[in-house]
Amino acid sequence: MSESLTFDYVVVGAGTAGCLLANRLSADADQRVLLIEAGGRDNYHWIHIPVGYLYCIGNPRTDWLYFTESDPGLNGRKLRYPRGKVLGGSSSINGMIYMRGQPRDYDGWAALTGDDAWSWDACLPYFKRHEDHWRGDSRDAGDEFHAYHGRGGAWRVERQRLRWDILDDFARAAQQAGIPATDDFNRGHNEGVGYFEVNQRRGWRLNAAQAFLHPCKQRANLVTWTHAHVRLLDFERGVDGVLRCTGAQVQTAAGVHAVRARREVVLAAGSIGTPQILQLSGIGPGALLQRHGIAVRHDLPGVGENLQDHLQIRAVFKVHGVPTLNTLAASWLGKVRIGLEYLLKRSGPMSMSPSQLGAFTYSDAGREWPNLEFHVQPLSLDAFGEPLHRFDAFTASVCNLNPTSRGHVRIVSARPEDAPAIAPNYLSTAADRSVAAQSLRLTRRVVSQPALARYRPEEYRPGVQYQTDDELARLAGDIATTIFHPVGTCRMGRPEDASAVVDSQLRVRGVAGLRVVDASVMPTITSGNTNSPTLMIAERAAQWIRERR
Repeated sequence: MSESLTFDYVVVGAGTAGCLLANRLSADADQRVLLIEAGGRDNYHWIHIPVGYLYCIGNPRTDWLYFTESDPGLNGRKLRYPRGKVLGGSSSINGMIYMRGQPRDYDGWAALTGDDAWSWDACLPYFKRHEDHWRGDSRDAGDEFHAYHGRGGAWRVERQRLRWDILDDFARAAQQAGIPATDDFNRGHNEGVGYFEVNQRRGWRLNAAQAFLHPCKQRANLVTWTHAHVRLLDFERGVDGVLRCTGAQVQTAAGVHAVRARREVVLAAGSIGTPQILQLSGIGPGALLQRHGIAVRHDLPGVGENLQDHLQIRAVFKVHGVPTLNTLAASWLGKVRIGLEYLLKRSGPMSMSPSQLGAFTYSDAGREWPNLEFHVQPLSLDAFGEPLHRFDAFTASVCNLNPTSRGHVRIVSARPEDAPAIAPNYLSTAADRSVAAQSLRLTRRVVSQPALARYRPEEYRPGVQYQTDDELARLAGDIATTIFHPVGTCRMGRPEDASAVVDSQLRVRGVAGLRVVDASVMPTITSGNTNSPTLMIAERAAQWIRERR
């Protein structure tokens, strides 16, 4: 093995977590770090223009092009399952919404792992460590701001650069229905309605590569490979019988290269890629591996299990007398106006995230914490990638923040190039079906408020003819889709938890020199968008790794 292919740390995956890890680990000049990315560089212009997610999702240049298995809870439908395949990972193609979740999420992790390091109070400083919140630009940012937000970090958080009359009035209708207004979803208990804050910088998308990787790419001790696909991890068993991960087999255009890690291999390939790599390498459920002719190096039954995701139910309402993107973008003149606004001001529809207005509330009065999140959009379409409807309408998507349904990610062969089977098992529990029906009723209640009356809203999907719980749960399966938040497939847990894959410091159980640092370690899904919680996890892990813990 040549010295040039030996590093102190090998980080697999240059997505949200991997970019931050590369930055933090290479800050020690005497530590050589290799960052491996299966996709290419993030030099595609549509990555950086916010509305460009429309051209990145489903594009082999930036997306793994996954699909789910046929899902009984979705009445047999398969869903497109976007995952970023490019520097920055899914932060290069996602909705850019800055969202942490709620204290209950992290306090729950602390209870499940037996480690208070994962409590809300302990995690908050690691959110703030890399944050650069727009309110910090003001000289009069007070104690409340500094208690919850950071300034001067690499992860810029800004207000959106647009507004819509229909969204302003939806917010007023939500308040009339009992949901209070809020100007900050990230101070803990996030009940309220307001515009989302986004990870942008002056109207451009900010992905994890721009924030964390590009500023340190000139470091002599940091090497980044793109178009490099990790096929397998390498292992040795010492005289003491301990299994140790020593490196990886990496496929590039020039062939397969063996890279070696003196200290650790860190898997940051995400909730789909990480369990796939582990299973292909002989770490996972023994019966699954044997079925595909893979020697079992370490039987860890939890690898690939416990998949959780947020399913958004997309209710659509026709409106009258108010412009929406459906008709604004219907003509060439409208498209030119939209393009010119972005060119001249970096504002308007081309600067917008997929969802602009948000709301957090309760599906029923017995909840202590909000368990529903709305993503409201001034547009409508039959499905992602389909054309906008030719009539004015808005979409009020609502998701169950704390689903009880669990799915899995499992390899289908021993070939690294074969996509794994992704089975989220949406709406597979009675509790989730009940929340789906309740959330659609709540959506109807908000839309019926006086603030929206002048637009004469008409329910286009699912349709007012559907009223019973069973009907609404079934129709939810027809109109719902993923909101791209897969987590949990290599979850952390207590030492006695046989289904836990990593310990509370994210070290793979039973394997030395191997850690997982991405959204797959979450034991339960956070109550909101998952990108920034993944950065927090990476921030925590980087400190532990550097401290040799």
